[in-house]
Amino acid sequence: MQAISEIYPLLAGPARRIAITMHQKPDADAMGSTLGLRHVLVQLGHTVQVISPTNWARWVDWMPGAKDVLDYELHRAAADAWLDSADWLFCLDFNHMGRTKNMAPKLTALKCVKVLIDHHQEPDEAMFTYGVSDTSKSSTCEMVYDFIVGAGLQEKINDDAAQCLYAGVVADTGSFRFSSTGASVHHMVGYLKERGLDHTKIHEALYDNYLENRLRFLGHVLMNRMEVIYELNTALISIPKADLLKFDIKTGDTEGLVNYPLSIQGIKLVGLCIDRDEERKWSFRSKGEFDCNTFARRYFEGGGHFNAAGGRDSLSLSETVRRFREAINENSSVLQ
Repeated sequence: MQAISEIYPLLAGPARRIAITMHQKPDADAMGSTLGLRHVLVQLGHTVQVISPTNWARWVDWMPGAKDVLDYELHRAAADAWLDSADWLFCLDFNHMGRTKNMAPKLTALKCVKVLIDHHQEPDEAMFTYGVSDTSKSSTCEMVYDFIVGAGLQEKINDDAAQCLYAGVVADTGSFRFSSTGASVHHMVGYLKERGLDHTKIHEALYDNYLENRLRFLGHVLMNRMEVIYELNTALISIPKADLLKFDIKTGDTEGLVNYPLSIQGIKLVGLCIDRDEERKWSFRSKGEFDCNTFARRYFEGGGHFNAAGGRDSLSLSETVRRFREAINENSSVLQ
C-alpha cells in the first residue's frame, strides 16, 4: 500500500468514476466520512457514488447526500454495476473487506484503484493501492479532513461537507470526551466554524432525533437488563430479541447504549450483547488500561480500538454471556 499522499496529484486529473464505501450498519462516522469526501470530490468534476453494504440508522438520514446512498442489500444490481465501472474505490472506516458483509467478495475481486482511509487496528494493507491507517486519530471523518487539507483542497469543504465531517467527529469522540480527542480535532472544528458551520443543529440531529419508543427501551434495558459485577469493575447488558420486537427497535436505536454504564463510579469495562437473528453482536467499552481490541479479538471474533471494540458470537444469548463471564474472570487481574 502506497502512502495516501501519492494520490494527491491525481485528484485534479481527468474526471473519474469513483465509488466510496464503508462498513456494514454505518454509524455517523462512516456515513459522515463517505458523504463528506463525496461532496469534495464532485467539486473536482468526478462522478461519485456512495454505497453502503447494508441499511443504516434513520438518525443519519439528515446528512446532506444521504438520500442518494445506495443500499447494497436492497439495490445489488445497481451497486454491482457501479462498482464494475469504477476507476477508484475509496474504503472508509473499516480495516478489512470482511467488515462489508455481503459486499466483501465483490470488493475483493475488483481490479480498480483502491484507497483506504481508516483508524482501526491491523488493516489489510495488501488489499489497497493507496492508503492511510492511523489508530491515534479520533475518527475517519478527521482523517478525511486531513486528506482534503493535505491535498490542498480545504477551500472545497462547503457547508454540506462540513456538516457531515463534523457529525462523525462528534459521534466518535463522544462529543469530545474520549481520549482520542487531540488538539488536531479542535483545530479542525475551529476551521469548520470559521467557514460558517452551525454546530447546534448537528447535535440536535444526532442526539434529539429519536422516537419515544427508544427512550422507553433505554429505561427498560438499564432497569432490567444491566448487571453490575462490582468485584470485577464490569457492567454487562444482555438484550434478548424479544425486547427488540417489543419496543420496535430499528437499526441505530441501540447506538450509544454501551456507554451508559461507564458513568458508574469504578466501572472499567462494559459489555453489551444484543440477540440478533443470525448472531449475537457484542460491543465493548473501557476506561483506563483495559484493551477492548485484544479482548474482542481473543474471545469474540472482533476487534476495533483500545477502549472501544465490537465482536460477534454464533452461540445462544445465554451461552455467549457465560463465555463473557469466563473471559472477564480470566482477565480479573486487569479489571480489579
